[in-house]
Amino acid sequence: MGDNVNSNWPLLESIDSPKDLRNIPENQLPALAQQLRAYLLKSLSSTGGHLSAGLGTVELTIALHYVFNTPEDRLVWDVGHQTYPHKILTGRREKMKSLRQKGGLAGFPKRSESEYDTFGTGHSSTSISAALGMSIAAQQTGSNRKTVAIIGDGALTGGMAFEALNHAGDSDADLLVILNDNDMSISENVGGLNNHLTRILSGQLASSVREGGKRLLDHFPGGMRELASRAEEHVKGMVAPGTLFEELGFNYFGPVDGHDLDTLVTTLANLSHQKGPRFLHVVTKKGKGYFPAEDDPGKYHGVSSFDTSTGESKNKPDKTSPSFTEIFGRWLCDMAAEDERLVGITPAMREGSGLVEFSKKFPQRYFDVGIAEQHAVTLAAGMACDGLKPVVAIYSTFLQRAYDQLIHDVALQNLPVVFALDRAGIVGADGPTHTGAYDISFLRCIPNMVIMTPADESETRAMLTTAFLHDGPTAVRYPRGTGAGKIPGKELKAIDFGKACRCRDGKKIALLVFGPLLETAREVADKLDATLINMRFVKPLDESLISAIAKNHELIVTIEENAIAGGAGSAVSEYLDAQSININTLHLGFPDEYVEQGGQQEMLSNWGLDAKGLLQSILHHVDDELLI
Repeated sequence: MGDNVNSNWPLLESIDSPKDLRNIPENQLPALAQQLRAYLLKSLSSTGGHLSAGLGTVELTIALHYVFNTPEDRLVWDVGHQTYPHKILTGRREKMKSLRQKGGLAGFPKRSESEYDTFGTGHSSTSISAALGMSIAAQQTGSNRKTVAIIGDGALTGGMAFEALNHAGDSDADLLVILNDNDMSISENVGGLNNHLTRILSGQLASSVREGGKRLLDHFPGGMRELASRAEEHVKGMVAPGTLFEELGFNYFGPVDGHDLDTLVTTLANLSHQKGPRFLHVVTKKGKGYFPAEDDPGKYHGVSSFDTSTGESKNKPDKTSPSFTEIFGRWLCDMAAEDERLVGITPAMREGSGLVEFSKKFPQRYFDVGIAEQHAVTLAAGMACDGLKPVVAIYSTFLQRAYDQLIHDVALQNLPVVFALDRAGIVGADGPTHTGAYDISFLRCIPNMVIMTPADESETRAMLTTAFLHDGPTAVRYPRGTGAGKIPGKELKAIDFGKACRCRDGKKIALLVFGPLLETAREVADKLDATLINMRFVKPLDESLISAIAKNHELIVTIEENAIAGGAGSAVSEYLDAQSININTLHLGFPDEYVEQGGQQEMLSNWGLDAKGLLQSILHHVDDELLI
């Protein structure tokens, strides 16, 4: 039990597990919801995190744990940043102060963190597939446990969700899918009538009538049976927007008010006793209970520590230097003004990828496709086939979800699509699901692909221009946050294609740097009197420069903010081997482990990619004679 029972949330502090929650009288649940929301707001005002989505799922989370026997019954959340209330109610309340910090609570469900986190969900649209798999596993093992998928915050826009719905609806799986519709995306028909109808439709009487009707219709001739079935669907479609889900094989219920605990508890209790695939449509208010977040849920989607009285951040960033994302956004607008063929595509990341200004200036050339990365890439391929010049603004970690489309639909056809890869490298608090650790590795094996790694903001703009002018697929990868402060001008000037830049001449040791670790490596080069090369391109490599370096150096060190396995350093070694050039090499980047959460600089230091770590790795690798 909690120690401070005289606090502002005595009910909440009496709950250390859902078992405690289920001992509370139902009429006290609204008071618990108020306390949980207040605690969440206070907690995130100190740590930061995903605020709006969690505020909107308070009542739904309480109702789910109140009705279902968790953790025996499985709750699968999607997307994962809705789960802060879930974490608080499942024994992690006091650990919320460590949220998204190194060694602390993850910002998403994590199986190794709690038995209540049944499935890790850093990306979206996975819950129905995973929950269906769990439901089938229960059938195969003879278990009576229940399985619930809670999908929302845009996750239903992902094609994978519909693939799973199609499969589940054609099965006898005991599965409840709950749509947390927090953007009124399907229907605005919410209120007393719909709540009343859903209570009736989810009850035992309606279920008996439905099943009895099906058995009765089995004895009718085929034509009459089909007519009666269609009539039922059309009548239901007049009062509820569930025709699509009914067609997929689900029994649809809703929409219901996701902040009405009485209705939620009653409906969930009714549905928990039913079998087969069921679909419950719940409408919630993102940011519920905190006016600034209700008024602008996008702004408060992810926050740093903030003042709850004003909603203003406590840690306002230094705006003397624009971020890489902002550099991209400015370039996109400037290039669009120069070339009317340019179109911008994003999979639901307008703000995060820097497309806000572009969407306002060029609304007819801006396409937000929702959380549908595969569609975004093939859409770009189709546009490129017929003369447009698509720029796909996408996080490195999200491009992984469209790998097949990247290979087959873009690269195989050698189409001129630019991939602006934001969040390449360490992202910080979002941890391993969002770290851009693999894009160099998975891109460079694709024929026709060009990969560029700008060292600073000015190079980012120049390389984006280079990519746009190239007649084939290109990727420009850049990190989260700010860089060396080398602010570009207004010109749209390309760089020499495939050429590296020699930054410092030294002796014996050569540092080949791919990306924004260049300035960090410069400190090391000065201390070691090493040659420093800004490689700029991973593919094509500047092979002539590498050959020249190998002739008069004894050690080549490659440095990248990417997995060592298959990364830029591997490309250098492969070239040297192919040319039978024998030289000692050392590759520095991410080892064969996931990069956990923590501050960006903290994690760079953790992996030895700060100046101190780079120097130690090199000194550990070389003989003393090499340093003389």
